[in-house]
Amino acid sequence: MSDRTATRAAVLLASVLTADALFHLYWATGSTWPAADEKSLSYAVLGTEAPFTPPVVLPLAALLLTASGIVVAQSRRPHRLLRLGTLAVAAGLSLRTLAGVYWLFAQDTGTAFYWLNLGLYTPLCAVLCTAALRVARHQGTAVRAGTARWEDAVRVR
Repeated sequence: MSDRTATRAAVLLASVLTADALFHLYWATGSTWPAADEKSLSYAVLGTEAPFTPPVVLPLAALLLTASGIVVAQSRRPHRLLRLGTLAVAAGLSLRTLAGVYWLFAQDTGTAFYWLNLGLYTPLCAVLCTAALRVARHQGTAVRAGTARWEDAVRVR
């Protein structure tokens, strides 16, 4: 895979994760946009009632920002631990995708969550999971170039 493909996948993934983290930080202030109130927001985002209080949303924002940083770092300077972190991001996204498919059959079709899950959440998580897997596969040119230089040096002798 080319560096360019891995970089594009990382930028897409990190952008969405960061935007989601910013939403969580915004909700931590007590605001409920785009919903009218916390209950409506909860039902639209989660399909059930849950608190959108700082003790709940701030750790999620921190997790999303950390995941974003790991993915970007893996695309720029591939490393075994960063690859594992990126694979963990892909695993989380794949679980959300599978849960979203399940909810398509288990939720009432008349709810906002059903349609947001069908048209936005589940497809986006599937695309982001694919992007995370692409970034995780990235080896980087520095590793390959370093190996090639070593092989060339050995051949010269």
